[in-house]
Amino acid sequence: MLRIYGIKNCDSVKKALKFFKDNNIETELFDFKKQNPPCDKIKLWALDAGIDKLFNSRGTTYRTLNLKELNLDETGKIEWLCKESMLIKRPVIEYEDKVLVGFDEKLYKETFL
Repeated sequence: MLRIYGIKNCDSVKKALKFFKDNNIETELFDFKKQNPPCDKIKLWALDAGIDKLFNSRGTTYRTLNLKELNLDETGKIEWLCKESMLIKRPVIEYEDKVLVGFDEKLYKETFL
């Protein structure tokens, strides 16, 4: 079973969930609105996917917190991701000890079908 991290009302998460449902792939949603992922997990995601892929610098939370002004390095970005899960680009999909960040239908087809 794939584990999808995100929030239910996020368009990218909705697309990912629909993709997996349409292809009869069982998933489990870890909702960031209900709980934050452990910081150790976030650090692993950053290592696997890359901090720039994982850190959402285009979202409302990033702008609201004025993080652009801080000119964060990788360590700073990870610290913020651990404090504020809404800064994590969604969805994050864990599969076979790997991680995929964001929705990309072509990549999903190549990876999961």
